[in-house]
Amino acid sequence: MSKQERSATQPTDTQRDIGKPVGYFELILQNANFRWLWGGQVVSLLGDWFNLIASAILIAELTDSGLALGILFTIRMLAPFAVAPIAGIFADRYNRKHLLIITDLVRAVVVLGFLFVRDANDIWLLYALTTLLFGVSGFFSPARSAILPDLTSPQELGTANTLGAATWSVMLAVGAAIGGLTTGLFGSQTAFIIDGCTFAVSAGLLLKIRLPGASSTAGETPGRAKLTALRYMFQRPDILIIATHKAAISLLMSTGVQVVLVEISNSYFVIGVGGALSLGMIYCVNGIGSGIGPILARRWTGDRDKPLRVSITLGYLIAVIGIAIMAPLSNFETVLFGGLVRSIGGGIVWVFSTQLLLQRAPNQIRGRIFGTEFALFTLMGGASSMIIGMLLDRFQIPMILWGIAALNLIPALLWWLWCRHQNRTGQK
Repeated sequence: MSKQERSATQPTDTQRDIGKPVGYFELILQNANFRWLWGGQVVSLLGDWFNLIASAILIAELTDSGLALGILFTIRMLAPFAVAPIAGIFADRYNRKHLLIITDLVRAVVVLGFLFVRDANDIWLLYALTTLLFGVSGFFSPARSAILPDLTSPQELGTANTLGAATWSVMLAVGAAIGGLTTGLFGSQTAFIIDGCTFAVSAGLLLKIRLPGASSTAGETPGRAKLTALRYMFQRPDILIIATHKAAISLLMSTGVQVVLVEISNSYFVIGVGGALSLGMIYCVNGIGSGIGPILARRWTGDRDKPLRVSITLGYLIAVIGIAIMAPLSNFETVLFGGLVRSIGGGIVWVFSTQLLLQRAPNQIRGRIFGTEFALFTLMGGASSMIIGMLLDRFQIPMILWGIAALNLIPALLWWLWCRHQNRTGQK
């Protein structure tokens, strides 16, 4: 390993503990490039939640099958998994801004095809369009994660990452609430039209970004680039393990639980057509939790390495408590409160694991690292969706939720043991 490569892969304390970060409003006001990226995210995410609720409610109404719902969520995960490794290479080899714009425009066209899903015989079309839509989205996520350090200074990076995650959460709350209301009152077709429009608006906002310089590594063949990324991560187990947190979230805390939430809304606490309004309220509360969790925790952690790692362990434990509160299904209020607590923990794990990667991954391979992380996330999400969908046809929801709560203790313990090992050996 060369000296240059070693210095890029073993960050110093200064690199890990950046210093006093800028404020959220200061970042938005002073950094125009991030402002356009953030604006596109706001608009695009609004449509994403419209699409999720409309698709889930439409399938629940047309099929009345937990397995059918599981298949939908599985497709939403496995479609981007199929392209994620290649997408990471694209994010390192080509202009990241152009990738974001192209994927938004393609998705704007694809989503309009959902308007042709009318009855149970058209479910195959909904599945096919979802596959195409989220396959294209698989190119968007690694590029957006990789471009963030290109547009921000080290003092801005942690703030930008947290603000982006909080925006995801706020738009989950707002988009799910409005999407549930729109779907419940006007039907899924209206929600799909709005989704298509948001992608077009997002592409227009991203056009305003002016990259400060080259943001990708040129000259590598895709096969060699992919091999280099895999070797890089396996030679640096800390980065590899950090990159598995989102996979753990997807497998044990989020994607499978989303399938359960649809069934809870459709069968237990039905408000609106097919439970669209109750599902929207559940997602709204979840969005609030995943937004405020990392913001509040970051008041203690800042961008410092050790507090970020400790908070990830605590995030898993908070999520366990939240799922346990939901499990008895005592009433709709406890389901909402449990979801709030669960999402606070999940938000902390998500944001802080991303922050650790952003601070440790060098630019020339950053897209591939995030592509690998996204591939693991989607693969585990697809497996979780299918497993939970099948379990819903065999077991009661409370039993499933208790099992999920117990399983979340495993990554909490493993991560705590890994951090202790790192502290003892002085590696980081």
